[in-house]
Amino acid sequence: MEPGGRRQEQRGLQGPRQEAAEYYRGHRVPQRMEEALNALFPQRPADLYGELANYFSKFSKAPVICKLVGRKVLDGVGQPTLEVEIYCTVKNFEKRICSTVMSSHSQIPENALPETTEADEKERNYSVNTAVEWVNESLNTMLRDLKPTDQCKVDKMLGEYFTKKVEEKKEIQKQEEVKEEAEATLALTSCTPSATALPWKKKAAKSGKKVAVAERTIPPAEPIESVLCGSLAIGGTSLAIAKAGATISRIPLYLHIALLKHDQDSPKEMALPLPMITLLNCEKNSPAKLKLVKEVMLIPPVQLSLKQGIERVLDIQKEMMRLLEPPGKALPSPQLADSKKGRAHNTGKKAPPRALKRISHLGCLITGCDNLEQLLLLMQTACNNIGLELGIDMYLAMNCAAHELMDYVKGKYEILTGMFKSPDEMVDMYVELINKFPFIIALIDPLRKEDRQQWNNICCALGSKCYLVAEDAATYISKLKIDQNINIPTCSGVVLKYINQTMVSDLIQVTGLLDSQRHITILGSPDGESSDDSIVDLAVGLGARFIKLGGLSRGERVTKYNRLLAIEEELAKNRTLREANLEFIAFAEESHPEKQVSDMLPPPKQDSLPPQLSQPAQEVGGLPAQLPENSTLT
Repeated sequence: MEPGGRRQEQRGLQGPRQEAAEYYRGHRVPQRMEEALNALFPQRPADLYGELANYFSKFSKAPVICKLVGRKVLDGVGQPTLEVEIYCTVKNFEKRICSTVMSSHSQIPENALPETTEADEKERNYSVNTAVEWVNESLNTMLRDLKPTDQCKVDKMLGEYFTKKVEEKKEIQKQEEVKEEAEATLALTSCTPSATALPWKKKAAKSGKKVAVAERTIPPAEPIESVLCGSLAIGGTSLAIAKAGATISRIPLYLHIALLKHDQDSPKEMALPLPMITLLNCEKNSPAKLKLVKEVMLIPPVQLSLKQGIERVLDIQKEMMRLLEPPGKALPSPQLADSKKGRAHNTGKKAPPRALKRISHLGCLITGCDNLEQLLLLMQTACNNIGLELGIDMYLAMNCAAHELMDYVKGKYEILTGMFKSPDEMVDMYVELINKFPFIIALIDPLRKEDRQQWNNICCALGSKCYLVAEDAATYISKLKIDQNINIPTCSGVVLKYINQTMVSDLIQVTGLLDSQRHITILGSPDGESSDDSIVDLAVGLGARFIKLGGLSRGERVTKYNRLLAIEEELAKNRTLREANLEFIAFAEESHPEKQVSDMLPPPKQDSLPPQLSQPAQEVGGLPAQLPENSTLT
């Protein structure tokens, strides 16, 4: 065949292909093709080709991970943390699926020494930089071509990688210790015995006496679990994979977590966790101030929707701001007070600026009270002023953070400046407190985790009236998973935080253990929180009883409440929303059925609360002296 004829034949073969290509590029459909389609499919849908594309896409290769990207970003308090991005190959194209931002695992105290702050910042930066390196190099190569929906396999590989890094760290430390011992031995042999032996013995004797006194008073504090630099990469990658799996499956993250927990068995109904909304952050480190309470939180009744509960909390917060900043109080700046703008503030026409400036990193008001009675009466007054009653329309929870109160020299808790209580006296004080103020339905960390006998006593005495929750007193999630048991003191439940090397599979396993032992699960935000709202989906999917997110200020806090509201709306629309419940556990009946609560503990003394705690507060915005009557949960 002549060359010209071959080219003409090729043009003829390319005719239908060219027409099809033009159609798929959005060009006009040729008349003869349209007629053929009308003859073959007279009742065809308007988007036939879209339907065909969706049909054949079912036979395409499942999306797989093609790239992980880690970068250093800032959290809600300006501290460095880790962001992990997941890229997948979807229909032969690389596509960014999602990202997560981890919360920082520690918060630098405001009153810390400059050298301590500088050392902590250096360690944090080094840890985040190490995590970024892990993600971009080792984990990026290790997880490539895996399915993002295979959470168990990914978490297993992440766990093995972390264990390997821990072993490497231990080996390095062991080598350093051997080197130090060799140097110390060499230094001792080069010195005369008379010059070194006597001072060494005297120093050891002194230190031994001090330790003996402390040990006789209270159980010593358990050593703090070391955090491996770079561990953020494990938790960040695991959570990012979970989000990618939910995105690929086209379902919300909370439903994806629920399916993982229940072995792909979709729950018929889901309950929202009740919010513990922080209203006040007390200044525990200030002199002559109450030290017993770190946070005061509000818990709306279960009958209210989340939206109604948040609106009620906002009303209480506004009234608290009014009580804490009376309109007639002078402003700190004399220039502002003398101006028209200053007089406008003093007349109450605008929000008082001082209260707005005193916002904690937890997203709530910062205040200081002289005693506990003053604080509780202030809360009661704020509610009464807007027509609400504590114990019926709203409940209180308190984070005592007892581990921050312990004076290890005296072996007692310093609940007020100069006022000390032994662990047994703390139990008596809490019993009287809850009996006097029954609207307090949760105490977080009322004791150190080392005071296990006192935890047992307080749970037997108050477990049927109040949740006794362990936050700092709980063991790290990694230890809970290894021990296959709840390695915590006797308590009603545990606050879990998604930090460091925690993985999604760890949370699922630990919450399963807590459920089986009738403990409640509370998911809590760390101090250095980020704007990532995944913790809300985790709490809903895991079936947590409460969620502790901080206050209703600051973007990284409010974002999570907005996500919780969106989930409530979605569940209500799908008619899968189940009402939460508040059921306490009677520990005395379980542990000692033959004994009553009164047999477990002696009756509280009338003067078990110190005078500073039991005397009514004076001149606190016209607070009433009358206390609310006992009320029960509805």
